[in-house]
Amino acid sequence: MSLKSLLVSSDEKTVRILRRVLSDLEISVEHCETADSAVRKLTRQRFESIIVDCSVPDESAAVLRAAKVAPANNRAIGIVLVEPGLGLRGGFDMGAHFVLHKPLSGERAKASFRAVRALMKRERRRQLRVAVQIPVECRAFGSAIQYKANTIDLCEGGMALQFPGPFPKENSLRFSLALPGMDRKFEVEGELAWEGHRAQAGVRFKSISEEQLLTLRQWLNSQLPEPEPDDPPVSCTLTDLSLGGCYLKTISPFPHGTRVILSMKAAELALRACGVVRITHPEFGMGVEFIQATSQQHDDVHQMIETLRASGEKSPELMVEPEGLETTAPLEGSAISAAATDDALLDLFRHKSQIPLDAFLEQMREQRQTIEAR
Repeated sequence: MSLKSLLVSSDEKTVRILRRVLSDLEISVEHCETADSAVRKLTRQRFESIIVDCSVPDESAAVLRAAKVAPANNRAIGIVLVEPGLGLRGGFDMGAHFVLHKPLSGERAKASFRAVRALMKRERRRQLRVAVQIPVECRAFGSAIQYKANTIDLCEGGMALQFPGPFPKENSLRFSLALPGMDRKFEVEGELAWEGHRAQAGVRFKSISEEQLLTLRQWLNSQLPEPEPDDPPVSCTLTDLSLGGCYLKTISPFPHGTRVILSMKAAELALRACGVVRITHPEFGMGVEFIQATSQQHDDVHQMIETLRASGEKSPELMVEPEGLETTAPLEGSAISAAATDDALLDLFRHKSQIPLDAFLEQMREQRQTIEAR
């Protein structure tokens, strides 16, 4: 199934470069010269990404807003191409996930769009629903009342249910279902996201562990005739590290709010840790906060930190792959990182995201020298 982008631009050179780059990355392009024609297409077709050439900022912002309210495109990745006068912040303020400087060059655009494509694939897979009927049991926390339902469809982020009997009054519930072919029940916390006619409801999973997500993903892939492979991880160079996060230099950073998996090989070990991108500098790098909401996540992070510090390498390489854009409430809370309250690097990510890149790098360098001098 081909990835599809909507490109909104009246600049012939930009269109020519992006058609060539996206073709090389196996992304098809639907081109519109005006914002009005783009908005009409957004109501009729589904796209994995929306690319807007920001020659007229108000019209560009209108296209991104239209995508957000279009049911078929509200999860599309937004990319804005900005003139030097507008700056990166102007593109992000429109709601874009990626912002690229004009004029574009082929190689620079291809490097950035590798990260875009990886995220397009992950977002499409997260939304891919498998129609299946599986008995489900659910109950509210601390309650003996049990509700029974059947799935209508299932995806990585949740499921649609049909309740033949009593409908739950509670919003947060614990769900248990036996995925066909799996040797044990799949149990997960969730919340009712919507209610439909005839006792139907949508469930959004929350507090789902990496092990649960892997189990669900494997099962969903087994139901597809030809599962689509993920793109290779992005190679990054570690420049700064703390107990709560790290800064990674790469020409293909992921946008703010992206959940990512960091991996590295050391001797015979293959180490993995989860994180959330907290700050992005397009075409330069990204700051990642480690997710340590569970004991397993905490152990994974500390094993990776200890290995990195023991390696003695000045700039070790890490591989990073996206998990998706949405971050649930627990990931935004205080439990995300045990060191979040007094971590200088995380403080820099959270409170200095709007300063120019040169100033940010200088502050990060000063922090690094202070730590090394202790």
